[in-house]
Amino acid sequence: MCGIVGFTGQTENKQAVIKAMADAIKHRGPDGEGYFCDDGVALGHRRLSIIDLEGGAQPLYNEDENLVLVFNGEIYNFHALRDELIACGHTFKTHSDSEVLLHGYEEWGEALPEKLRGMFAFAIWDRKAKELFAARDPFGIKPFYYDARGGKLLFASEIKAFLHHPDFQKTFNEKQLPLYLSCQYSPGETTFFEGVYKLLGGHRLLWKDGELKIERYFEPKFVPDTEKTEEEWIDAIDAVMEDSVKAHKIADVEVGSFLSSGVDSSFVACIADVDKTFTVGFENRQYDEAEYAKEFSKHIGVKNHVYYISPEEYWAALPTIQYHMDEPLADAAGAALFFLNRDAAKRVKVCLSGEGADEFFGGYNVYKEPFAVSWYDRVPLCIRGALGKLAERFPRVKGANFLMRRAKPIEERYIGNTNLMSEAYKKQLLLHYDGEKTPADLTKPYRHKLKGMDAVTKMQYIDLHTWLMGDILLKADKMSMASSLELRVPFLDREVFALASSIPTKYRANANGTKLAMRKAARRHIPEAVANKKKLGFPVPVRAWLREERYASVVREAFTSDYAAKFFKTEQLVGLLDEHIAQKKDNWRQIWCVFMFLVWYKEFFVKR
Repeated sequence: MCGIVGFTGQTENKQAVIKAMADAIKHRGPDGEGYFCDDGVALGHRRLSIIDLEGGAQPLYNEDENLVLVFNGEIYNFHALRDELIACGHTFKTHSDSEVLLHGYEEWGEALPEKLRGMFAFAIWDRKAKELFAARDPFGIKPFYYDARGGKLLFASEIKAFLHHPDFQKTFNEKQLPLYLSCQYSPGETTFFEGVYKLLGGHRLLWKDGELKIERYFEPKFVPDTEKTEEEWIDAIDAVMEDSVKAHKIADVEVGSFLSSGVDSSFVACIADVDKTFTVGFENRQYDEAEYAKEFSKHIGVKNHVYYISPEEYWAALPTIQYHMDEPLADAAGAALFFLNRDAAKRVKVCLSGEGADEFFGGYNVYKEPFAVSWYDRVPLCIRGALGKLAERFPRVKGANFLMRRAKPIEERYIGNTNLMSEAYKKQLLLHYDGEKTPADLTKPYRHKLKGMDAVTKMQYIDLHTWLMGDILLKADKMSMASSLELRVPFLDREVFALASSIPTKYRANANGTKLAMRKAARRHIPEAVANKKKLGFPVPVRAWLREERYASVVREAFTSDYAAKFFKTEQLVGLLDEHIAQKKDNWRQIWCVFMFLVWYKEFFVKR
């Protein structure tokens, strides 16, 4: 696991610039650094040593040093690829997985990413052709940001590295704010920094002569196999997860595992056979998973390390957390992950985690919704639309949300796991609302691909393209790297998806449950009560804290600040907070979304 940076074009003091960019993300790789500077290009690398501790330094070169690589991630099938490449005549100098990318590019060219099983973001510079090739793993586990203005290309694992390039213009992209307020993360290819884009998961990039070409090399497809019995699916899930966890444990350092009270992390921790598990807890028992983790760890015979987060340190860490996120994230679990990773990093260098199980196997509670009051979907769309518009006028009335959600077909209304603020709601809060782009516009490119899918599969497909990359994997990567810890996610594996995408919906979700077949596979390893446990996410007591004056006053100060007044009608913000404190309405998620944006904005655009 590492951090990569680079740029093309003529730049004065190139060596100093690329080093400054890499130093900005030193937390991603404190074990070493390396640089390559040539005519028209500079590459930098910060290393966290996991595999081939002695020989895996980067940048890495092929035999004639024409190709230069910087790489962030892990390739889990590198042994098989290495053997295949040696049979083709390639000679290896190291035992690292990184070198497979260089020889793989020589052998397969732009088709290289399709051969890889792992998590990765890498860039290869071809010195003769004067071109740069880059790719990001299929599901977007590892980040890759770029800026291609003015015929030059800048790229990095984190946006903050760009701030140290003399040609980078740091400009706030206000058009991203309304989208964020609905999604609680920064969605799509665009970012809060004008001109900075995300290379999306499953995409590759080629830059040459000032021209940028981006294309997709992987697209998740759900093709149900109706021939297998439920028991056969359970057997297959058990086998593929055993194989994936084994692959994800490949390392020359100790591997631990995160553990919450849910089925996903419990399943992974049990079959991983690690020596240590890590958990965070809170004094408020309603939000505390520590007691479960202790008992479960005792059940599987491993040592459990629990870190209890105090309210004071949680709130004090918020600016640091939002700085590491690069863009604002209003998922309260992100902060809990910061402390979890920080504590684990004191004892291990690699941890396994359960991200991706919900998107692959149908785990979110919202996936049960299509089975609820299913007769209503047979009501003519024009009538549902009219009732939905009427319900928008009374959004707090019981049943109004149901009418609004069912007013449109699922492919038009579903934008991902979170749809926090409607357009009408944002119009009340924002000073400059123009409605130019809505969250529904982000899912339009996928709609024609949803034809023929059932409602659950449609939602899974959209979540794979939006929520998974934008929220789940953003916080997983940024919070682990903030503490120089490598996080590995065995569910988010090419082979696991090949299986999961073939499972019929009836074995994924119904009106009574989610992850149906996966839970039964997990039940072979973990107690039934755990396997059947309702999904909680990562519970954090923010709702309660916001009703305490010492924390409400921090939010009130941000809501009435000069920088808040640039974007919001501050009296409306204060009204939301007052309603929540008085327990007239439960506004905590809306409050937190705005507050996290303001904390982030202060870090990047107000602080000097």
